[in-house]
Amino acid sequence: MTELTSLTIAEARDRLKAKEFSAVELTDAYLNAIDAANDKLNTYVVTTHDKAREMAKASDERLGAGNGGALEGIPLGVKDLFATRDIHTQACSHVLDGFKPRYESTVTQNLWDAGAVLLGKLNMDEFAMGSSNESSYYGPVVNPWRAQGSDKNLVPGGSSGGSAAAVAAHLCAGATATDTGGSIRQPAAFTGTVGIKPTYGRCSRWGIVAYASSLDQAGPIARNVRDAAILLKSMASVDAKDTTSVDLPVPDYEKAIGQSLKGLKIGIPKEYRVDGMPEEIEKLWAQGVAWLKDAGAEVVDISLPHTKYALPAYYIVAPAEASSNLARYDGVRYGLRVDGKDIADMYEKSRAAGFGSEVKRRIMVGTYVLSAGYYDAYYLKAQKVRTLIKRDFENVFHEGVDAVLAPITPSSAFEIGDKELASDPVKMYLQDVFTITVNMAGLPGLSVPAGLDGKGLPLGLQLIGKPFEEETLFKTAHAIEQAAGKFTPAKWW
Repeated sequence: MTELTSLTIAEARDRLKAKEFSAVELTDAYLNAIDAANDKLNTYVVTTHDKAREMAKASDERLGAGNGGALEGIPLGVKDLFATRDIHTQACSHVLDGFKPRYESTVTQNLWDAGAVLLGKLNMDEFAMGSSNESSYYGPVVNPWRAQGSDKNLVPGGSSGGSAAAVAAHLCAGATATDTGGSIRQPAAFTGTVGIKPTYGRCSRWGIVAYASSLDQAGPIARNVRDAAILLKSMASVDAKDTTSVDLPVPDYEKAIGQSLKGLKIGIPKEYRVDGMPEEIEKLWAQGVAWLKDAGAEVVDISLPHTKYALPAYYIVAPAEASSNLARYDGVRYGLRVDGKDIADMYEKSRAAGFGSEVKRRIMVGTYVLSAGYYDAYYLKAQKVRTLIKRDFENVFHEGVDAVLAPITPSSAFEIGDKELASDPVKMYLQDVFTITVNMAGLPGLSVPAGLDGKGLPLGLQLIGKPFEEETLFKTAHAIEQAAGKFTPAKWW
């Protein structure tokens, strides 16, 4: 980690403006770091050396003329789910082989308009389906963190594992990510980084490969709370091409950093105390409560009674939407094509060869719950449960609670190829037990590093807020960050 790559976005932004170094120098430092580390960490599936230097050169010209944007010259990594014009965009799936879109996603276009530099496309679980980044066609991402005294490779979490690992290993200043059931917050917790899933509709979904359209939301992963606030400000916008994006002004989130927590009411949901929860998670949660009280917040116990139904309901709604969204991958117009004796045979062979086992599993589950005779029993019931989960939060917020503090993950990062999790998909799905309610209710959720477990691995705490009140999460998370301190992995790669 060179001096340049260890700078936060806020520090790099200020020093670029002061002309202490150039955007090209900063970009080259990151490209060299990626070239040296990617064989071991597998965070990038494509590195865009020439494009990055070209963008950095243009940034230097704008900075020289005194008209740099909010992210001028800041090198970022982009999750392989975001369409990038004429650049590899495959959702880390074999079925999209060779696909290079002729358009740019709205979120990435917003970032380039703000002056950011594209370093490359980041590895992820195939079609964002997974909690460990082991379902990628390009192989698993390796977490830059290791347990004390161990050289075993750990997962970075998923599906945005490449984004989280690259940020933690200083292979980009920040990264785009997406969250359908915890895919920003869980990897952030596993890697000691900050991730925020904004309110559904805060960022445009246009140009992002769809998994479950009513749950997917883009957000940033960054090294600290301030950087996450800076990135979200540029990523968020209303978009005529996405009717679910919301026409509300985007606040200057950075201004919320450092604000007082006096008068803030934080809820602690009793339903998040699940059976068999490790003592370390329980202890960390209590520590978070103490920090917030010290910062002037009032802490109250709350109840979210329908939480226990969230996981089964989510694993009906999300696969159902995936089954519908992924039907477009048929080998006809783009991506992988395996010839067959007729068109139906070609569809079958292309999909059989193109989709990985986890994606096939979710498509099958989704197709089943949408089929005649099962639609009312499963899908319709799950949507009703979803309404009840949303109402639970509305009731709590109506009683004056400003934000909810909860765990993010039931454990720290586990080993790549963990036999127990690999053989039992349900155990893997339980990784999302604390995160999915936020997606089901469309609320903002933020993951902030809060401590290390007994093995020296990072653990995070989650803050859940009212719709479009991300500023409350940023200022509350900043108080936790100030109390908890910084977490950086020891370099071994």
